[in-house]
Amino acid sequence: MAEKKKDFQEKYQEVYLIVANIPPGKVATYGQIAMMIGGLTARQVGYAMKTAPSGLPAHRVVNSLGKLSPEYVFGSQELQRKALEKEGVTFTAAGNIQMRKHLWGNNF
Repeated sequence: MAEKKKDFQEKYQEVYLIVANIPPGKVATYGQIAMMIGGLTARQVGYAMKTAPSGLPAHRVVNSLGKLSPEYVFGSQELQRKALEKEGVTFTAAGNIQMRKHLWGNNF
């Protein structure tokens, strides 16, 4: 059991390294990050983000539809949206991120 916890802690560190490298104006999806690392699901990347260190640009991680994180993550979706807009991220009329324009790597 302790070995499994260690494996996840190591995977979480990989998640944080990837998230730290998402440039301003770009976003990555939970699933995209999971695929980059291997051995994690999108949901597990979400769990990693719940314990992310302070200063990590967690606002740049979104779901595959370009929807913002639930309100409990940042206190409000408006905070995440404003942080992304400040970096030049644009949204559709429905309030989703324009993923074709802003997906990091744009190869998924």
